[in-house]
Amino acid sequence: MMTTDSNEMTDLAVESSTEKKEHPRRIMTFMRRSSAFTTSQQQGIDDFGEHYLLETENKRFDALAIFGRVAPLTVEIGFGMGYSLITMAEAAPERDFIGIEIHPNGIAQICYEAGQKQLPNLRIIDGDALLMLENYFADNSIDTVQLYFADPWPKKKHHKRRFVQTHNMQLIRQKLKVGGVFHAATDWEHYAQWMLEILDSAEGFSNSAGHGNFAERPNFRPLTKFEVRGQNLGHGVWDVLFRKEL
Repeated sequence: MMTTDSNEMTDLAVESSTEKKEHPRRIMTFMRRSSAFTTSQQQGIDDFGEHYLLETENKRFDALAIFGRVAPLTVEIGFGMGYSLITMAEAAPERDFIGIEIHPNGIAQICYEAGQKQLPNLRIIDGDALLMLENYFADNSIDTVQLYFADPWPKKKHHKRRFVQTHNMQLIRQKLKVGGVFHAATDWEHYAQWMLEILDSAEGFSNSAGHGNFAERPNFRPLTKFEVRGQNLGHGVWDVLFRKEL
């Protein structure tokens, strides 16, 4: 059995404490989860990953280099397995879509689905959405940012991990074009109220449904099978759409 004397343990604890003070950790809005790849997911990475996965380190988004054109740009934060994002990209060939995700299985699956459909207007980023917004996208460059069914972090002590926070919304406002849209949807009523209150009071945004109101689900947001199942059980889903003002 490996043992560690008490002095060494004390030194390690002091070192760890010092590291935390010198390098404070940012609050993460996600948890990394993964499982073994399915056959299609492995194929997605092997056959299509090079085409669909963007290299972002020390780079800035360049629409012409990536898509060969300049078109309205939608960025989705946390697309899960990617089925709704695939549907949206397929239904709107006049727009370009970038999905940001950190879960390997979802990234692999969407690469497979996009590759099978040969979608030219979709690319994927593996990374922290906040870091990508800060460092990869220029200010006033995005037409729509969408956040669908994000982790609601229901425990009160975890509310600080929710993506919709005042400071995060100002970062999104900075990256949206004037008139650009932030669109979120959730099936957690408490999180829905949280989002509505924060966004209604956020500087530089206007509620498309009027102050204090949720929006109707727009036709461009696909219904997921989980959403349909929830509706059949009487569960609610809430949408918020806010536009960036001058």
